[in-house]
Amino acid sequence: MKWYKERMTSMGIPLVDLNAQYQSIKEEVNAAVSGVINSGKFIMGKHVREFEENFAQYSGSKFAISVANGTDALVIALKALGIGPGDEIVTTPFTFFATCEAIVQCGAKPVFADIDAYTYNIDPDAIKKCVTGATKAIIPVHIFGNPANMDSILEVAQEYRLIVVEDACQAVGANYKGKKVGTIGDAGCFSFFPSKNLGCCGDGGMIITDSEKVAVMARALRSHGGGEDGAKAYRLLYGCETGEIPDKYNNYLVGYNSRLDEMQAAILNVKLRYIDRWNQLRRQKAYYYNARLKDYPFITPKEEEPAEAVYHIYTLRTNQRDKIIRSLKEKGIEARVYYHIPLHLQKALGFLGYRKGDFINTETVIEEMFSIPMYPELTVKEQDYIIDAMIDSLE
Repeated sequence: MKWYKERMTSMGIPLVDLNAQYQSIKEEVNAAVSGVINSGKFIMGKHVREFEENFAQYSGSKFAISVANGTDALVIALKALGIGPGDEIVTTPFTFFATCEAIVQCGAKPVFADIDAYTYNIDPDAIKKCVTGATKAIIPVHIFGNPANMDSILEVAQEYRLIVVEDACQAVGANYKGKKVGTIGDAGCFSFFPSKNLGCCGDGGMIITDSEKVAVMARALRSHGGGEDGAKAYRLLYGCETGEIPDKYNNYLVGYNSRLDEMQAAILNVKLRYIDRWNQLRRQKAYYYNARLKDYPFITPKEEEPAEAVYHIYTLRTNQRDKIIRSLKEKGIEARVYYHIPLHLQKALGFLGYRKGDFINTETVIEEMFSIPMYPELTVKEQDYIIDAMIDSLE
């Protein structure tokens, strides 16, 4: 294919190649999109219902509620679980801003616990030190597609009777003790942003849960708290009927406009059929990186048994990071530092009162870490080119 030959000739290698994925399933995606356009039904139609059913079955959850994006998934899941003003939620300072943003949007207070310096996930021992009488929930983030230590997190949650909402936005298909992440806590939240390991051609998100109550509340909240979904939530909350036949202009809760559209659902239905294969290829690429870099001054990603990561992003550490990134760029290889400002030092969260030095592991990791290309279509030849470029730039 011409586009691929041109890329190989120049050896320009992006962090993620969405075009390569599209080319591999182009006919199926185009047919799905064409079907939606021809149907004239673009919001909350059969493709959304099918994707919710398919995703619930794939993940092993009883209920799957699609929403407009991963951030909304977190906000709506927290609201559906009763999180609100006065509550404290423990989470990691090393994640995308949306994790913390969702807590604040619910009127709750984020409380940070430091990470493990090798898995980059929240440290369960640090969580326990954060618990107060106001603590209501924990949000572990399966960062870069690597499952957090859920056994230890659940032990803390059970001891203090805390809710657990898994931020699995980067981890579709990752496993922990044979269970898909997102099914281990009270609810799991996913993002289908295009660059995710399961991404659509726009924005999309999902909430999964085994709780019928959470599912009812989430369905109502995603669509203005109205219609039959809103009426069900009203009956659940107040134990009585609404006194009328509900339609979409009857609103029973103040909710959101957060609906996955038909086009994205149709595309995701196609991609979901391939996700296990793509995740397997990601793992193969990660193991190849690990094997070739093990004798050099890099700290490569660590999976903590019994976790099975999906490597949404491949991130490693070195004290020569900035020089290596510059060298890679000169050779046409994209590399990036994810989350170079930890959440506890973000200006928007200054009201929390954290200072530099509060979370040593997080701050140390951020000074040393960077990410290199990772996607299923990445070839061994390209990986060798990337690895050789990194090794050549070492002092």
